[in-house]
Amino acid sequence: MDAQISSKSQAWSDTLKKLLSDEHTIMVVLGIMVGVIGGYGAVGFRYLINFIQSIAYGSPDELLGIIEAVPWYMRIVIPAIGGLIVGPIVYFLAREAKGHGVPEVMYAVALKQGIIRKRIVFIKALVSAVCIGTGGSVGREGPIVQIGSAVGSSLGQLFNVSSNRLRTMVGCGAAAGIAATFNAPIAGSIFALEIILGEFEIMSFSPIIVSAVSATAISRHYLGDVPAFILPEYILHSPLEFPLYAFLGLFCALVGVGFTLFLYRTEDAWDAVKFPEYLKAVVGGLMMGSLGLVFPQVLGVGYGAIDQALMVKLSWWFMGLLVLCKIFATSITIGSGGSGGIFAPSLFLGAMAGGAFGTVVNYLFPSVAASPGAYAVVGMGAVVAATTHGPLQAILIIFEMTGDYKIILPLMITCIISCLFARKLCGESIYTFKLIRRGINIRGGKELNILSSISVKNVMYHTVEMIPGNFLLKDLAKTLPKSRSNNFVVVDEKEHITGVLTFLDYYDYLFNDKLDNQATVKDIMTKDVVTVSIEDNLDTAMKKITAGDYSILPVVTAEDPLKMAGILTRRDILEAYDQAVIKKAIV
Repeated sequence: MDAQISSKSQAWSDTLKKLLSDEHTIMVVLGIMVGVIGGYGAVGFRYLINFIQSIAYGSPDELLGIIEAVPWYMRIVIPAIGGLIVGPIVYFLAREAKGHGVPEVMYAVALKQGIIRKRIVFIKALVSAVCIGTGGSVGREGPIVQIGSAVGSSLGQLFNVSSNRLRTMVGCGAAAGIAATFNAPIAGSIFALEIILGEFEIMSFSPIIVSAVSATAISRHYLGDVPAFILPEYILHSPLEFPLYAFLGLFCALVGVGFTLFLYRTEDAWDAVKFPEYLKAVVGGLMMGSLGLVFPQVLGVGYGAIDQALMVKLSWWFMGLLVLCKIFATSITIGSGGSGGIFAPSLFLGAMAGGAFGTVVNYLFPSVAASPGAYAVVGMGAVVAATTHGPLQAILIIFEMTGDYKIILPLMITCIISCLFARKLCGESIYTFKLIRRGINIRGGKELNILSSISVKNVMYHTVEMIPGNFLLKDLAKTLPKSRSNNFVVVDEKEHITGVLTFLDYYDYLFNDKLDNQATVKDIMTKDVVTVSIEDNLDTAMKKITAGDYSILPVVTAEDPLKMAGILTRRDILEAYDQAVIKKAIV
């Protein structure tokens, strides 16, 4: 008997050791840990917003329902106070906490091996909660994605996982944040795969799924298992209604693209203002509060106004006006330095655009069109698809938030059309547009991402082969055999670049009868020199070296565009790329 017990114990021990040594099992366990922490983070973030809103407005309830009880001057002052708190914290402690946060996560996944600073967990939670709680026109989901992703990154760094697995951990945190925030585990998983990671790898799928499920379980325990929005009953009256949804998709694409472009034009306008960066959020808060005097619906997350649109309690012209006001309000909040997401504003815009569209077509085609509330909920998904360029997660998140399967067919048609049309109008999503403006193309392929992640200063050859412009060509034959690349940088007496001499230039000289023995380097050198800064990455260098079919690129300092810092060759770039690919494959 003892032998049997010992044998069974040994078998269980061997099985446990085998499971613990399996990388996939370890990633699933880590995914559960990220999901639990992310779930509690999402719940804590909601409570923190409610706490700050209670201090600011006297109640944690839906802001639209309590704003009318607040004196008019307090509606202006409270958002300004929020800006006074948020601006300095973001400026002095964590610049990446500004804005909606998702682009920073995508950048970390694509180009920083998934590494996110740990302080983001606390700073992003604080500044976003203050911004939302005091009436900023932003959403909860962007901050919680960044918070959850930072949790996943920190946990991955703690357990010293490989860079590929660290990216997956970041995806687990993003999935947990979306799932817990919207009570939508499927949509949270797809958001992480479609938007954050940009790929559907089987090794990433399982950890992300269990992370989203774990976070949702935590969220439902504390916040309840109820749909985010209650819909009016939906009935498909006729197949002739589908063309109407197609036109709704086109309309929502225009709204989504307009929102994206106006948001970043507003950011540019704020950046151009000569005013202390950390105080711009105060001015933005004053503008937001002033707008809230007339249109309180645009303050805060905006779920109260969305419910009114779904229940057909607003006129079509007023909903159309709220679309313009919300775009302006969110752009002012984020552009001036506020912190919060664009997902909830996109839902708001979709509800108002869809509700206005539905009211009009219901009046024109009463026997065909459904209730305006149905168009409002479909419009929510369509604008999200148009802004994020992620139709799958938009379809699923609306489906899970409403819990109504009947709406799925028009939702699918509208979201796909809206996303396709938005991509035609604007090639970048509201997330990647921000990165493209910085010169970062995370969707440009593996090669571009690898080159963009490597700095010129880490690859360049620091020993520079320089020759003066008055160097006699007849003496160059003695120097060439000692040269590393048979290419020289020509400099003046201050060692400033005046030209480049290649072996081909010298070869042409050998067969040029017009040049005598007193000919110098400056007589045949290439005077139009293309350089690369020491602060640039290899993608920038490769574009320059390929465009001109050069052999070398002089590397200059960031402070002085003529001061030599090193030399970069095409061979150096290719070798660095090959090493990075091999390292990536190993890890």
